[in-house]
Amino acid sequence: MLHPRILIAPTPAEAGRLAADQFEALIQAKPACVIGLATGSTPLHLYRELIAREKAGKLDFTRVRSANLDEYKGLAPDHAQSYRRFMQENLFDHICIKPENTIVPDGLAEDVSAMCQAYEKQIEDWGGVDLQLLGIGHDGHIGFNEPCDHFPTMTHEVALTQMTREANKRFFASIDEVPAAAFTMGVGTVMAARKIVMLITGADKHEIMRKAFFGPVTPEVPASILQFHPDVTLICDAAAWGE
Repeated sequence: MLHPRILIAPTPAEAGRLAADQFEALIQAKPACVIGLATGSTPLHLYRELIAREKAGKLDFTRVRSANLDEYKGLAPDHAQSYRRFMQENLFDHICIKPENTIVPDGLAEDVSAMCQAYEKQIEDWGGVDLQLLGIGHDGHIGFNEPCDHFPTMTHEVALTQMTREANKRFFASIDEVPAAAFTMGVGTVMAARKIVMLITGADKHEIMRKAFFGPVTPEVPASILQFHPDVTLICDAAAWGE
């Protein structure tokens, strides 16, 4: 087993700044790098910090390429809860990244297999992901790779568990409006990234953080596979790290 580099911050905002340091170092060293991005409330402090750093002249996203982890099945890019819209509103619209250099799985894809294969090929054509940002679900999912009996390899469609749908229903009018499926990078896609940054905040994530990084490697806790990755930085706020 390999051990992650662990950084503990006093607050979620400071955790976001520590994560931004990882991105800044990469972009300065490799201006045309490929970054893997995530959605949700956890990375918001990171994205605000990246925006501020570009405005301050510390970063330049002109040549950066980005690939997002996942998207809900059935949601158009301009849907209020689509992950494409989330990324536009919380990051892309505020930095100088080129639209053609940002990819998010197509939630309206009719040929799912072709879309997933094309997504993998685009990442491959870019030379692979240099730094992949991850959060973690309460059940240990990364992207939308839910607990199951194996580690899915490539980008694919997944049925969302009731726990995941319940966790996300706060963004919708009711649980009935939460999509039942999504498209997500596979665990293999994630593990192919040269570097991974896992950002975890909040006391409610303490137990699953311990299982993922200090428990057995099992597809029942998808994030536990990260114990086999050679370059993982785990960034927690004090509440997530606990005692």
